[in-house]
Amino acid sequence: MTSERPVVLVIEDEPQIRKFLHASLEAQGFSVEEAESGEQGLTMAANRRPEAIVLDLGLPDIDGVDLIRRLREWSGLPIIVLSARTQEGDKIRALDAGADDYVVKPFGVGELLARLRVAMRHAATVAGTDAATSFVSGDLKIDLVARRVTVSGKEVHLTPTEYRLLAELAKHAGKVLTQRHLLKEVWGPGYADRPHYLRIYMANLRAKLEADPAQPRRLLTETGVGYRFIFYSN
Repeated sequence: MTSERPVVLVIEDEPQIRKFLHASLEAQGFSVEEAESGEQGLTMAANRRPEAIVLDLGLPDIDGVDLIRRLREWSGLPIIVLSARTQEGDKIRALDAGADDYVVKPFGVGELLARLRVAMRHAATVAGTDAATSFVSGDLKIDLVARRVTVSGKEVHLTPTEYRLLAELAKHAGKVLTQRHLLKEVWGPGYADRPHYLRIYMANLRAKLEADPAQPRRLLTETGVGYRFIFYSN
C-alpha cells in the first residue's frame, strides 16, 4: 500500500533536531526524509521530489543561503528555513534567495507547522492554475483580470502603485516578501533602498482594506524584514 502522506525533506546536520522534527512532523501526518548535509539534501530533493523542505542554514558543506539559490534554479517547492541565526540580515538574505519563510531556533512546533502548511497551501494553489486570476480573503476580493478590488462587494479605489503592491503580495500569499523584493517589483530596481515608500503605501492599503488598520489581519509586517499577505475566511 502506498502512502499519500505529503513528504517533507529535513536538511539538518544536528541529529537530535532531525530526530525531533521527524517525530513531530510524522505525528502531524507528514512523511519525513532526512539529509545531514547540503549536497545530500540537493540529491534527495531532486530524486524524492518532496512537497516541502525544512532547511537549516548552518550546514557543514554548503551555506544554507547558497543551497536555497541552487534549489531555486530548478524547483519552486516551499522552503522553510529553520536557523539559529537571528540577525535581520540573515533572514533577508535567505528570503531574497527564495525561501518562503524563516523560523528561528529555539522554535515552537506549532509555529513551524503553521508556517509549513501556509507555504504548502500557497504552492498547491499556484500549481493548480497556470496563473491565479483572483484572490479572496474574508470580505476582500482581488480580481487581477479586471484590476478590481472590492470589500464586502463595494469597489475600493486604489492608486496604481497601491494596486501593484497589493497584487504582488496576494500573488505570493503566505510568503514573506522582503522590502527589497517589493521595492524592486513595484517601484523598480532604483528604489531598493527606499523602505519609507513601503511604510507609507502599506499604511494606505491597511486604511482602505483592513477593518482595524492598527491590528491588521491580512497585511502583516515581518519586523525589519518585509511583509506578508494572509488569506483568511470569515
